[in-house]
Amino acid sequence: MCGIVGLFLKDKALEPKLGALTAEMLGTMCDRGPDSAGFAVYGDSAKGKAKLTLQSPRPDVDFADLEKSLGKAIGADATINVKSTHAVLLVPDDKVDAAKSVLRASHPSIRIMATGSTIEIYKEVGYPTEVSKAFDLAKMKGTHAIGHTRMATESAVTTMGSHPFSTGFDQCLVHNGSLSNHNNLRRQLIHDGMTFETQNDTEVGAAYITWRMNQGMNLGEALTKSLDDLDGFFTFVVGTKNGFGVLRDPIACKPAVMAETDQYVAFGSEYRALVNLPGIEQAKVWEPEPATVYFWER
Repeated sequence: MCGIVGLFLKDKALEPKLGALTAEMLGTMCDRGPDSAGFAVYGDSAKGKAKLTLQSPRPDVDFADLEKSLGKAIGADATINVKSTHAVLLVPDDKVDAAKSVLRASHPSIRIMATGSTIEIYKEVGYPTEVSKAFDLAKMKGTHAIGHTRMATESAVTTMGSHPFSTGFDQCLVHNGSLSNHNNLRRQLIHDGMTFETQNDTEVGAAYITWRMNQGMNLGEALTKSLDDLDGFFTFVVGTKNGFGVLRDPIACKPAVMAETDQYVAFGSEYRALVNLPGIEQAKVWEPEPATVYFWER
């Protein structure tokens, strides 16, 4: 099953409502994936600094003195904003790699969910509406967001196995379906320097897109190339700092619907995820064609 929603805003006046609109959309998809959920929000840019979204099974311990200890270790100011089991850590742009090294060496129970200048990712086991409430999704603002409700069929119900997956700076991907050649592709990507946190096939899809964009492709080109290299059935919704893309495999057996107005582009696994969006009555609504890349960018 699984359920996907996505919202890419064209109208700046809607940016304060991004979280509330996304939370309502995600709430309609609960019965498609009741075991866990997650979302990525592209919000305010941390000028001169990078955001690292962190997750811990014991946040009271792991996040308690992290600002001081990490700042001392990297020789720069570090600030942290804790939300439930997650935290957004701000460090100078030139200290990102150092911060990641310290976290992995000295704080092994902390997991890095995303890195970027605008992206924040939150995901947890639990009913999707409760996950949204735990992280105050409805209060978040930004330019675009992607959400996913999961029914685990190919791996265990865990936080790290939940979507979205982020494998590049300001990039994320959610997926409905199953990739059949992900193990071979994983080995190829590891050979080329990509790293993985889970055995989930969706993380391979995310890493593939990052790998192609690292070669100089834009998001649209990377999605187009994936049609040659990925086997299986899938619907991808992908975010970058400035972009939003959708792709279905050539068979397109997973449900999908899109809507576009002068104010936004929206995606839902079912139309009911879109019905309360402003101006939906005047929107162009369509089912994305198989093997066709839909791509918007600022």
